[in-house]
Formats: sequence, structure tokens, C-alpha cells
Amino acid sequence: MKPIRLTVHARGYLQWRGFTELEVNEAIRTSPWQPSELGRLECRKDFAFEADWQGKRYATKQVRPIFVEEANEIVVITVYTYYF
Repeated sequence: MKPIRLTVHARGYLQWRGFTELEVNEAIRTSPWQPSELGRLECRKDFAFEADWQGKRYATKQVRPIFVEEANEIVVITVYTYYF
């Protein structure tokens, strides 16, 4: 199993977009991968949330990492987070 590494760019969005490194790892390890732009890969995973985000209550948080698979590791370029 290859290690997963978040780039500085992706780490910079941890608090801003409200995801955790554990959620990103779980999404990549358990969700189907799909092709994304620029030859990258992506996947999506829904997590129970039941909390407030930016003043509004949401039941679900979806984490969508954009990443590349290299020979020795998976490199996460950025992560999008959706609340609903």
C-alpha cells in the first residue's frame, strides 16, 4: 500500500475547506478512482457531518481529493469539500 502525501497547497486548505487528512486517506483508500483534469485522478466520499459549517447546519460532508499516483506514493494536489 502506497503512502499518501498532501502537497503544501493541499495542506493549506485543511482548515479553509474543513477536511482532515484522515478523511482524504479514507476517501482514496475506499472510493473508486476516476480520471480528472490534466491527467490526474479524483474520488469522492461522503461523511456524516451533522454540524455547522460557516453558520449553516449540514448533515453530510463530501471530500473530493485530486491526486496523482506515482511509483512510490500517492500525491494529493488539492481537496474540494462540499456540504449538503
